[in-house]
Amino acid sequence: MSTDDAPSTPSLYDRLGGEAGVRRFTQRFYALMDEAPEAAACRAVHPESLVDSEQKFFEFLSGWLGGPQLFVERRGAPMLRARHLSTPIGEDEKSGWVFCFRRALAETVADAELRAAILPQIEMLAQHMRNRG
Repeated sequence: MSTDDAPSTPSLYDRLGGEAGVRRFTQRFYALMDEAPEAAACRAVHPESLVDSEQKFFEFLSGWLGGPQLFVERRGAPMLRARHLSTPIGEDEKSGWVFCFRRALAETVADAELRAAILPQIEMLAQHMRNRG
């Protein structure tokens, strides 16, 4: 059997449900950010409308999870830390963001192994984004 015939491992994007799954997750993530008291500090550093933030996050996650590179195609290289330097991100903002991520993932992704594969990477990313003591 050639390598072309070998079954490929589905990407995290595919395991999450592709475009529909990532969209469902990002919608829940931003709904939580808007309503959860635990996310108040994180919500406060976002614009009044979360529509654009949600779309950018959807585009980023699509590529980050192994799906279409929407963010790169539309906005260039993510360079997340550089893009967020003007936004104060301390422990409270980071914790609120991680809270929303964890909860949205728990509510929209039934596969515990998939959640376990994603969360440690997201927690490291969130820590990397901190730019305030």
